[in-house]
Amino acid sequence: MQQDMIVILDLGSEQNTLIARDIRALGVYTEIHNFDITADELAALPGVKGIILNGGPNRVVDGVSIDASSAVYESGLPLFTVDHCGKTPQDLPAWPEDEAERKAVLSKFVFDTCRAEANWNMENFIADQVELIRRQVGDKKVLLALSGGVDSSVVAALLIKAIGSQLTCVHVNHGLLRKGEPEQVVEVFQKQMGANLVYVDASERFLGKLAGVADPEKKRKIIGAEFIRVFEEEARKLSGVEFLGQGTIYPDIVESGTKTAKMVKSHHNVGGLPEDMQFELVEPLKMLFKDEVRACGVALGLPEGMVYRQPFPGPGLGVRCLGAITRERLEALRESDAILREEFAAAGLMGKVWQYFTVIPDFQSVGVRDNARCFEYPVIIRAVNTVDAMTATIERVDWALLEKITDRITHEVPGVNRVLYDLTPKPVGTIEWE
Repeated sequence: MQQDMIVILDLGSEQNTLIARDIRALGVYTEIHNFDITADELAALPGVKGIILNGGPNRVVDGVSIDASSAVYESGLPLFTVDHCGKTPQDLPAWPEDEAERKAVLSKFVFDTCRAEANWNMENFIADQVELIRRQVGDKKVLLALSGGVDSSVVAALLIKAIGSQLTCVHVNHGLLRKGEPEQVVEVFQKQMGANLVYVDASERFLGKLAGVADPEKKRKIIGAEFIRVFEEEARKLSGVEFLGQGTIYPDIVESGTKTAKMVKSHHNVGGLPEDMQFELVEPLKMLFKDEVRACGVALGLPEGMVYRQPFPGPGLGVRCLGAITRERLEALRESDAILREEFAAAGLMGKVWQYFTVIPDFQSVGVRDNARCFEYPVIIRAVNTVDAMTATIERVDWALLEKITDRITHEVPGVNRVLYDLTPKPVGTIEWE
């Protein structure tokens, strides 16, 4: 069933994702596209019922005030403009800050003006993606980067539904995974789900490439490029592999930068991909927000414990071991993270807090151990709650629990003499430190 779509054109707004989520909450599918969409690109989008021209503070690019192309204004589709960014008479000074008022304005445009139907749901999304995957892949084979996290797990389930045995899952241990994670991935996907899983221990290879590299962007790009090289090597051992499946989701794309928005950080599966990559990408979740990915996983029948596990970045502990990665700090990071997860689970926070982890910076501070002066590393605890990963609030962890975690980390993890708690929301901080 073809789903109706509202297109949001980004003319410098910082609220594109907010509006997109509001429209999807109305049961109507929406996509965000660049302001300079062409007539052919617009015509290729299925089921478009209307266009929102969404202007804002980033509308001036390279000294020029941007606007949509003439193809948009001549499309004959209903247009709605914001912040006086276009040529139509339905201008608002800005989107209403009140959620109910904002949704009322959108609802009037979407349903009354555009005559769109509320026919977007996960069942329809899955059916559409299965058809698109089969059309794209044909009788070829797909390699999937299976980290065991939420995004790649949902992609795996979706690809299995679409192409079955044409899928080969590759789990790469890059030496930057959490404690016990490689063993858990093999147990769940290979032994319990019966997936065609290839396990590659490339930890020494990755750590060698990352030695001495302190810049966060360089680390992400090295990890992203090395992932592709590993997959290419595994693909050469198979026949007919022409596609690479990835768990890219919409926040990955937004944060990697658009024509009107500055980059927050390059995600390894967006900004870190090598230009000479030999695969065509299969990214069925790239237009979904995190909560929608979880809903998709539930609709596909994945276990709740897998769907609602906290997310883990593709570069893994590499972006939590700040600066140049050392084996000493990496091991301390892995152990402190395991303690944090164990204590949060015991306190009943595992299903309550969206994401929690530890970070270790590349500097030491003075402390006292065994009645003597010592210079050791601090561990930073980060615990946040969010719906779509675009904004986040901190979890107000009980002091007694924090003191217990601090005592365990400082006594059980070698080389650590301080524990700190990060109180910064997103924005101004990001969820990860690098």
